[in-house]
Amino acid sequence: MAEGFFATLQTELLDRYSWPTRQRLRVAIFEYIEVFYNLRRRHSALGYLSPIEFERRYALAKREQTSRESVA
Repeated sequence: MAEGFFATLQTELLDRYSWPTRQRLRVAIFEYIEVFYNLRRRHSALGYLSPIEFERRYALAKREQTSRESVA
């Protein structure tokens, strides 16, 4: 699991740019993890959906279930 993450980080971020300072690299890694990897990247554990899409579908299903239960 961790090896896969670091391989992805290496190919998708670190190898694509040069980093003039360690601080800029630190900020770029933080942004990659918090903005892209955690939120938008598809995850196999979520049926290859991004966490945002998974949560959207989950909320929609909950609303539909609540709506059906209130009608019944």
